[in-house]
Amino acid sequence: MSKKVIFIAFVVSLGGFLFGFDAGIISGVMSYAVPEFNLSVGQTGWVVSSPSFAAMIAMLIAGRLSDVIGRKNILIVVAFLYAVSAIASAYATSYEMLYIARMVGGLAFGAALILAPTYIAEISSAENRGKLVSIQQLNIVLGFFAAFLSNYYFNKLNTSNTSYLTDENVWRWMLGVEFIPAILYFIFMFFVPKSPRWLCSVGKINEAKKVLNSLHGEQLADNEIRAIEKNIKIQKTKEKVSVLELLKPSLRFILIIGLVLGVLQQITGINAVYFYATSIFKQTGIGTDAAFASGILLSLTTVFFTIIAIFLIDKMGRRPLLLVGIAGIAISLLVCAYGFNQATYQLSSEKISQFEFDDSTKLTPFIDKMYTNDVDFKNDMKSALGNQVYTKNEGAILEAAITMNATLVLIGILGFIACFAFSLGPVMWVMLSELFPNKYRGLAIGVIGFVNSFISWLVQQVFPWELSNFGNAISFLIFGVIAVFGFFILLKILPETKGKSLEQIELDLVKN
Repeated sequence: MSKKVIFIAFVVSLGGFLFGFDAGIISGVMSYAVPEFNLSVGQTGWVVSSPSFAAMIAMLIAGRLSDVIGRKNILIVVAFLYAVSAIASAYATSYEMLYIARMVGGLAFGAALILAPTYIAEISSAENRGKLVSIQQLNIVLGFFAAFLSNYYFNKLNTSNTSYLTDENVWRWMLGVEFIPAILYFIFMFFVPKSPRWLCSVGKINEAKKVLNSLHGEQLADNEIRAIEKNIKIQKTKEKVSVLELLKPSLRFILIIGLVLGVLQQITGINAVYFYATSIFKQTGIGTDAAFASGILLSLTTVFFTIIAIFLIDKMGRRPLLLVGIAGIAISLLVCAYGFNQATYQLSSEKISQFEFDDSTKLTPFIDKMYTNDVDFKNDMKSALGNQVYTKNEGAILEAAITMNATLVLIGILGFIACFAFSLGPVMWVMLSELFPNKYRGLAIGVIGFVNSFISWLVQQVFPWELSNFGNAISFLIFGVIAVFGFFILLKILPETKGKSLEQIELDLVKN
């Protein structure tokens, strides 16, 4: 595997880095933006989830559009949209401007999440495809790490007396810093070649040969070009692809696999944890500063286990990683549910007197009142203080009131993240880039990407409402039960694609 191929894979998957950065950043931003704009539970969910909503649209059209004008050209536009979104979000003067700016970014990462793995699969050899496509997931988790680290330092600067940062502007800096990696992505994309498989599909065989020669050397390039040309000739004898063709019997099995993976990756709650990480850690009562610091630990765990996945995916295979991962996800989520279920909440007069916000005396009627669930406690706090004051001081209030085993929940969250990072995170995108024939690949990944993004949006949108109405324990219990069902479904239907060429996978899984 040449250094050039690795470099190209990293550059192309920088769109994943920006997706991870945006997801990690927003978990810290909302600690300040919610009280700044006095957002309701529904508005909070929409600001967080609006990029995923826009991504659904991008995923429907990006695959087909890239079949016409090329993967590289679309990815250049993606980088530009990321940069625009970062600046517009940082200068948002209203709730409406904030979510519209974030939707622009959603269009970018919706296209990037399906085109980057497709492009990388099309420049890779069969032996290294799993590792290279997994670089997309590695960049995503590196983006999370960079974002949580950035949030932590911005929050530290905000709490120091010498800083120019305040609660009113610190979140703008958190959002605006995304412009730097976005503009670098835009510049670097001009240095990557066009996809050789796409070049062949539009009749530019000689140009495709030059690209493959530069990537793999003449011998491997000749083998690859012959396989691609043979596959394209077969596909050209068939009629043009429509969405309905994905439903025909010959593709039904791989479509079901793709849809199950696409739904399961999001419905187990990964983006609820990533996008609301700071808020979730606050719920354990560790305080605002510790919640930001825990985000760094979460992202480091993600990076470490994603790297493990990259080394194992072409050795162990896709199926073992997915099955072990989803089993671990189910156990970890159920541990979180148990930990939150044991929590109790009680405010003493001494604790209330230590609060630094002006309306703390309004909590006097609740002195020594014992709560056995977070929903009742938070509802009483909000009724006494108002939503804006409570939200701004939630970390301090929960830290003072809660009695629970926060370490158990932290272990559960980190276990969930670790298991996801070596299974559903990278392996789903690898398998989607492998399962479908060349003729259907762009369309199929777009459709499944749309479903994946819809579930992601739904989870992000509903999660604040879940926490507000069901509480932490039941919310995590729901995710855990879904993961248990997901394990048994994958155990039944999941094939292995390790070490096979894209053409061989087609022969094995597409029914004549």
